Amino acid sequence: AMDVLVGGVLMGMKHGSRVMKRQGSGSIINCASVAGHRSGFGDHIYSAAKAAVIHVTRTVAMELGERGVRVNSISPGAILTPIFGKAMGMSTSDADGSVDKLKDVFADHQPIPRAGLPEDIAQAAVYLATDASGFVNGHDLTVDGGLIGGRGWSETAEGMRHVAKLLNEG
Repeated sequence: AMDVLVGGVLMGMKHGSRVMKRQGSGSIINCASVAGHRSGFGDHIYSAAKAAVIHVTRTVAMELGERGVRVNSISPGAILTPIFGKAMGMSTSDADGSVDKLKDVFADHQPIPRAGLPEDIAQAAVYLATDASGFVNGHDLTVDGGLIGGRGWSETAEGMRHVAKLLNEG
């Protein structure tokens, strides 16, 4: 798993950067995950691998930035794709059909009350690939609707109301 999740990223940067260094510019975008920031979003191997991707992105960005090559990563949150069904052992066609079933569940788990879409990640990648992000290097762009930021404000306020009620009953 580490060979694929981290080794693949390293090999992609190694080979992609050769051309970019020669031309004196380029943008490498690695795929990390919210699991690389917080526990509970994948098993320990996956989480460790994605944390490694985030950190190696930063370290390689320091090296390649001097040659005009920017290196950043994107950490998706819960994005509506068939990956969740496939992880549960579903066939490709069944996993494809399972995506809509997750829409409401994902919408309830982050401050922005909608499920993440593949287009959200694509737009982040376009930003990092273009000159619009020309001064962004060594950054992990988390695209998760606020998922790893913590509990939503309404949920926190409701919890505090509950605590106040318990304390005032005594």
